[in-house]
Amino acid sequence: MTTIQSIQQSIAPELAKLNERIADTLRSSNALMNQVVENYLRSKGKQIRPILVLLSARHFGEINDNVIDAAAAVELLHNASLIHDDVVDDSKTRRSVPTINSIWDNHIAVLVGDFFVSTALQLAIATGDPRIIASLARLGKLLSLGEIDQIYNARYHKLDERAYFEIINRKTASLFVSCVEMGAYAAGADERQIDDMRRYAELLGLCFQIKDDIFDYYTDDVVGKPTGNDLREGKITLPLLHVLENEALPLHDEMSELSRKEELTADEIATLIDYAKENGGIDYAYAAMMRLRDEAVALLRSSSPSDETTAQLTAIFDYIIARDH
Repeated sequence: MTTIQSIQQSIAPELAKLNERIADTLRSSNALMNQVVENYLRSKGKQIRPILVLLSARHFGEINDNVIDAAAAVELLHNASLIHDDVVDDSKTRRSVPTINSIWDNHIAVLVGDFFVSTALQLAIATGDPRIIASLARLGKLLSLGEIDQIYNARYHKLDERAYFEIINRKTASLFVSCVEMGAYAAGADERQIDDMRRYAELLGLCFQIKDDIFDYYTDDVVGKPTGNDLREGKITLPLLHVLENEALPLHDEMSELSRKEELTADEIATLIDYAKENGGIDYAYAAMMRLRDEAVALLRSSSPSDETTAQLTAIFDYIIARDH
């Protein structure tokens, strides 16, 4: 059975080369920057996004130096967005590791994030492929717009499922799409070949964010994210959205009005979370993920039914749904 660990092992030399490329490119003449970067790079996570770049390249051709540069570029832009998010959210930990802003300060964290963005652009340019540069630039815009959309919708209480999927398409799925797009370009694929792969990545990104949002309905010390944090920030995610859209449910009007309060107490957050759970919101979110997964697997099998990367890309989808942090 293909697992995330077996995928990592199958591309271990390429991942090692990728991480070496990232470290080398981020090395500078500034001792403080080097100290911050070296400390930050010790925590790599599963590296799902650069793995998608590498697998997409292998699906369409081979993993070459341009693929490594493209994967490094998208990983750095992603990490820049996380660093900046930690500043905005005043987060003290990420994956149970202290954030840059908590170790140093917001000023340094913002500058390090900017340094990552600039380095990502340099790596994209190094590929010599304008399509890769354009994909990375477009990604930066979509990530920013997705966050602004979410803030706007939370502030003005624009609550419906369509708006939710638009937001997570921009703020999360766009990153996954860019990963497979850049990997395919770097491997020499043309536009006609990669439409199905783009759709697969979009579905994967949507699923990733839905699962991330589900975590907020439970206590999880590993994630380092307090239960109800999204609600505390005015963000209504899929489990509660689905329940609030069902006007036939008991206490619908009261819960709908409560969800629109400017500030919620801990007890009110717990009430809304329990309301979502008791009325099938979590089950609905899991069913939505399975529909996304089935569509993605069908796309993969129709485009390349016996390819090894098809099994690996399917395994990544299953890992996203099953993960516990």
